[in-house]
Amino acid sequence: MTAPEEPGRLHAENVTLRYGDRAIATDLSIGVPDGSFTVIVGPNACGKSTLLRAFARLLRPAAGRVLLDGEQISALSSKELARRLGLLPQSSTAPDGITVADLVSRGRYPHQGLFRQWSREDDRVVAESMAATNVDTLAARFVDELSGGQRQRVWLAMAIAQQTPLLLLDEPTTFLDIAHQVEVLDLCARLHEEQNRTLVAVLHDLNQAARYASHLIAMRDGAVVAQGPPGEIVTAELVEKVFDLPCQVIEDPQTGTPLVVPMAPGHRSRNR
Repeated sequence: MTAPEEPGRLHAENVTLRYGDRAIATDLSIGVPDGSFTVIVGPNACGKSTLLRAFARLLRPAAGRVLLDGEQISALSSKELARRLGLLPQSSTAPDGITVADLVSRGRYPHQGLFRQWSREDDRVVAESMAATNVDTLAARFVDELSGGQRQRVWLAMAIAQQTPLLLLDEPTTFLDIAHQVEVLDLCARLHEEQNRTLVAVLHDLNQAARYASHLIAMRDGAVVAQGPPGEIVTAELVEKVFDLPCQVIEDPQTGTPLVVPMAPGHRSRNR
């Protein structure tokens, strides 16, 4: 298993994560490499979204601690945390009667203060964030009138407008068709490469994860099975260990990244 040499700005130390009496992860230590596009993958209920919630301070560890820039994340004020770390949650509910432009503008809230009011810079960032996610033509529309895919891109625009060095994305391609999935992930890749933002995303599609991630974390049963660059860790053995899926791993003809090809049903039975 390949691990980052340094824990990074955001990392968890020996955390136990629970929902009530049910333990999701126990004594888990994991870091996000600085400047990476980290993608967390694994089967349903493996703990990937739970880990992201702990990173975002939406779930308090039952034991251990989550650190951001050397400080316990629980000790930061909400506004200070929002300046350093943005979040696109798995599902979000907008206030009734709010327009797209107004919702995206809320991403600028952490940058406002007693001596720092709304400015032309805020207008510019909001406009650029809407244009980047292709929702600028929807600016005057009410959010609750939009399709699921359109709403998802509006929430992403708000997260981008927050302009944090760290951005957490919990299943950012939910509700999107394949063309818009690629569009959103291409946008995330540009944020990572051109703006040097550290991104952490939970994705269900392993091939998309392998294509876009610079650092991949594979989880199962609340534990990290492997982590590292996709080209180094994604093998047929790993896919079967994590997902119980016999497969071949070949080179993606477009990107050269690992491409997982599931075995046909007949071949699966013969290979078990």
